[in-house]
Amino acid sequence: MKKPLLVVFLFACSFAHSQAVRKYSNEFMNIGVDAAALGMANAVTASTSDVNSGYWNPAGLIGVQDKQVSLMHASYFANIAQYDYAGFAMPIDNESAWGLSVIRFGVDDILNTTELIDSEGNIDYNRISLFSTADYGITFSYARKLKIPGFQYGVNAKVIRRIIGDFADSWGFGFDIGVQFEQNDWKFGLMVRDVTTTYNIWNINEDEYNKIKDAIPGQNQELPEDSEITLPKLQLGIAKKFIIRYDYSILAAVNLNTRFEQTNDIISTDFASIDPAVGLEFGYTDLVFLRAGVGNFQNVTQLDGTDKVGFQPNIGVGFKYKGIQVDYALTDIGDQSVALYSNIFSVKVDLGIFRR
Repeated sequence: MKKPLLVVFLFACSFAHSQAVRKYSNEFMNIGVDAAALGMANAVTASTSDVNSGYWNPAGLIGVQDKQVSLMHASYFANIAQYDYAGFAMPIDNESAWGLSVIRFGVDDILNTTELIDSEGNIDYNRISLFSTADYGITFSYARKLKIPGFQYGVNAKVIRRIIGDFADSWGFGFDIGVQFEQNDWKFGLMVRDVTTTYNIWNINEDEYNKIKDAIPGQNQELPEDSEITLPKLQLGIAKKFIIRYDYSILAAVNLNTRFEQTNDIISTDFASIDPAVGLEFGYTDLVFLRAGVGNFQNVTQLDGTDKVGFQPNIGVGFKYKGIQVDYALTDIGDQSVALYSNIFSVKVDLGIFRR
């Protein structure tokens, strides 16, 4: 299995470089889901084992014992942008499971001033209209145990839909693959996002484009490219849960998040960039959870031209009772990184409680 996967991966990378590669294409799919995971700085590739595994590592869906539903909402940029997530998962049998999830990232009621000035050069505020821009990601996940003890794998097939008012829209398609392995209470996880690259095709409304083509002399003279490629990303994780005097537990997890391009990550080369993340979860009787994590290590250029390492600390808290779990996370504590802090809430429900 490893050799065919490597061939597909190398082919995808070579194909991508012949297309319009965007360093930050479909970035809304990288924000993350589930306040519990975000409180641990997303370091859950190895430990994820519930309905949210469809996002973090589809192999973890094997841990779903009954039908589960997860919902999350977050606001960004002073409530200008809204980020929503819904997920569902259920076991197929003792050896496999499947899931479905939907992500929406949108900005609504944006002022459209492209027709603010009439044909006689007068400003007419009645010509201002509103439009919305929204990105959607729909993911179908499947997981199965391997015959090798401790091993399980999962795959995602995802559809990307992006809409910018009446100006442009696109469709995209891609795949993820993940594996998990557990031995002696140590958990290991590997997730390759966009393993075959995710390919987006854009449809530009030329009538709307022509309205702004000559608004600024020398600007917007050519239509944007109508296709873009999202390069593969690799996430490697390791985790271990320690039980302390029966009632207390500590889950420690580490992730190495790799992009195959040069970025501002703390470890960066022409070939790849690596951003480490560390997360901790303290639990009491599987009822109350306290979480902390740090990640998003970036080399940030200061005003005087020097570089400073920025990072994103996260904290979170969770409560679980009879199959219902409510989690909260606060990201970017102390404004240590260039990312904006957000309050994130999520809820997870084991639907089996309604049959008891």
